[in-house]
Amino acid sequence: MTADTTAGPVPHWPHRALDASDLTPVPLRQFVLKVHSRCNLACDYCYIYRSPDTSWRERPARVAEETMARTADRIGEHAAAHGLDRIRVELHGGEPLLAGPGPLLAYTRAVRRAVPADCEVLPTVQTNGTLLTGAVLDRLGDEGIRVGLSLDGGNARLNGRRPGHDGRPSWPAASRAAALLARRGAQYAGILSTIDLAGDPREVYTSLLALDPPGVDFLLPHANWGTPPAGKRPARPGRHRPHPAPYGQWLAEVFDLWWHADGLRTRVRLFTEILALLLGSRSTAEAVGLSPMAAIVVDTDGAIEQVDSLKSAYAGAPETGLDVFANSFDEALRHPGVAARQLGEQGLAPECRGCPVLRVCGGGNYAHRYAPNSGFLHPSVYCADLEHLIRHIARRLCDAGDNGHCSPTCPH
Repeated sequence: MTADTTAGPVPHWPHRALDASDLTPVPLRQFVLKVHSRCNLACDYCYIYRSPDTSWRERPARVAEETMARTADRIGEHAAAHGLDRIRVELHGGEPLLAGPGPLLAYTRAVRRAVPADCEVLPTVQTNGTLLTGAVLDRLGDEGIRVGLSLDGGNARLNGRRPGHDGRPSWPAASRAAALLARRGAQYAGILSTIDLAGDPREVYTSLLALDPPGVDFLLPHANWGTPPAGKRPARPGRHRPHPAPYGQWLAEVFDLWWHADGLRTRVRLFTEILALLLGSRSTAEAVGLSPMAAIVVDTDGAIEQVDSLKSAYAGAPETGLDVFANSFDEALRHPGVAARQLGEQGLAPECRGCPVLRVCGGGNYAHRYAPNSGFLHPSVYCADLEHLIRHIARRLCDAGDNGHCSPTCPH
């Protein structure tokens, strides 16, 4: 492994405390490929452009063909070495459509050419929707690229935190994109929505539902013990009280709306993940559960990085010191930051290991565990919120049982 080039203060855990040389890593199955490193919106909560990490300023605005080709070769190499039969390719930015659909199509084709013939490539692009048109959707659809939309809610007021750089609202263009996607069937991947406590949970949920997405994924705003989220007082790691849990209460209200809806016609990923974990299944999302992380980022310059949410911790937090021109993805698996997220329970704080909701919560999002200097071996800054939501869902699940009684392992 090459030397870590982290720009900020390297934290004790995991960078100084974890020796990954003797670990058996899980191969990567999700590749987040940066197509464009700039954005046409100025969201006031953005974890890339309003974070301590400003590395995007030094990177090419758009990915070069040479970088695409080398990245594709590295993905093919990894898929062949580990016998992978399916991988996910997430085409990201910034706003990936700033360069038009061409680079998205080229990147997808390059990866498909590079992987073994029996490896299925599942591509998705995540967009703010402002540049989406029917013609663009047609071209993406021809290559089998699904489209996910980022919104804060289903009306203009709820999206007031997502203006353009000129201050104009993005909602008119985004709402047109939502209407186009609603008619696209399987090409529509769903909506990502970051929680804003100022938004009424019923209004947010019902307005998003009115856009007819196949699924919604509610995201906690990226925060940590050094920079706590809005609505929560600063505290030392692990010194939370059961209440207040404003984000947990917000999500619990949305859960009840979803749970009691006729047919549960729209999948809400966080809720289905928690329900599955309560019933004994493995997690498939980063936000909850103990399944090993199997995702990596390749930026527009070819740098191999950890997930972007780490930018909210400190400058340089996602860096590995590796790039696709000189390094393989197997080398990235040996980086302490990557390896730490594959340790399951052994990679969690002592407080977490003794928690009754451990196997469902899984410590929460890795970026939310950060405390300045000491690092990531702490409970999530949203610990109380996650516990509140998990226990709430467990109660609803028990109430729905045949005899109305909980199982002996129920955490509620």
